[in-house]
Amino acid sequence: MSTANGDARVLEIGGREVRISNPDKVVFPEPGLTKLDLVQYYLAVADGALRGVDRRPMVLKRFVKGISQEAFFQKRAPEKRPEWIETATLHYASGNSAEEVVVTDAAALAWVVNLGCLDLNPHPVRADDLEHPDELRVDLDPMPGVDWSQIVDVAMVAREVLTDHGLVGWPKTSGSRGIHIYARIEPSWDFRQVRHAAETLAREVELRAPGLATARWWKEERGESVFVDFNQNAKDRTVASAYSIRPLPDARVSTPLDWGEVRDSRPERFTVATVLERFAERGDPAAGIDEAVGRLDGLLALAEQLGPAEKPPRASGAAGGTGRRQSTMPLIEIARAKTKPEALEGLERWKARHPDVVALLQPADVLVDGMRGSSSLWYRIRVNLQHVPEAQRPAQEPLEIDYDPWAGKEWNRS
Repeated sequence: MSTANGDARVLEIGGREVRISNPDKVVFPEPGLTKLDLVQYYLAVADGALRGVDRRPMVLKRFVKGISQEAFFQKRAPEKRPEWIETATLHYASGNSAEEVVVTDAAALAWVVNLGCLDLNPHPVRADDLEHPDELRVDLDPMPGVDWSQIVDVAMVAREVLTDHGLVGWPKTSGSRGIHIYARIEPSWDFRQVRHAAETLAREVELRAPGLATARWWKEERGESVFVDFNQNAKDRTVASAYSIRPLPDARVSTPLDWGEVRDSRPERFTVATVLERFAERGDPAAGIDEAVGRLDGLLALAEQLGPAEKPPRASGAAGGTGRRQSTMPLIEIARAKTKPEALEGLERWKARHPDVVALLQPADVLVDGMRGSSSLWYRIRVNLQHVPEAQRPAQEPLEIDYDPWAGKEWNRS
């Protein structure tokens, strides 16, 4: 039930009233979706969406200026909030802490969407045990030049590795280009152990699918492969959960799939409109995920068999002795920008000056990184000159755009 309230709409959801401000504001111009449409979408798929976020603290990724502008990340729950919004306080290795929102029902789901949260970003822990994850997350992140069939092949290998080690994998589209696979686990291991298990899984996938998958952390070393991103299991990381709307023009959705439909699926097929129809017809393919709880003993035993992972080289001597990593690849940096379009404009200017070099580059040689700032992303572009003969490699030039994300920030050095 809803009632008008000035420029707002008040929805009654499960006996609670949720105020939706600016309900007619168009958030996705291409499909014409308003803010109220997005709230109603999440309510329609609440059974599936809550399965991914229920009782998990979440980072609020707020698109208050629309999808054309970068979101800002808000860890701390707003001071002004309904009394029925639950929270949990997370403590980080840095010594900082944050009281974060915990969604427990459809009303809380609608409330966070009203704040401008398009996608939902929960931690892999429940509020009653913040130090022991109950979810292992596999993020298959394709490098440029990788097609869907290769991503699917790697997903099938990842499923096989999980199964061989006593875990059940549940796939979903990432809502961008990749695939996520989640496995529920007993909350008996800390973040370090869970990340170690995830890294072991990534290494085993790489061994079983050489040339298709990689566990290499440094982007310039991956080539045209699918990166099995094990670091999404680190304590400070969150991932867009099931049924999250992604900030793409077509209002694409991160959608759970059956394994039998993964190969013939494509991320662009799953939008707010199509997922509403799909959910109404068949419900949630991941409905059994909470009953399929496994243990990490198998992956941790495999870690012992594989031995320590290879460590990247670090700078020393002539490199200044800073202890920072020194890449083995011939990299040059092109731009650091506040927004992705600005960074890409800088890249185009560089390309225009070096057409002979551009002709020799492979898709994976252009490295576009979204870098986490204090509260939002900024963008760095580098070029790997590995396919350019040494005599033809351009030198490092002044950056096309030299944005400092830390300018004006005050640091507590005590």
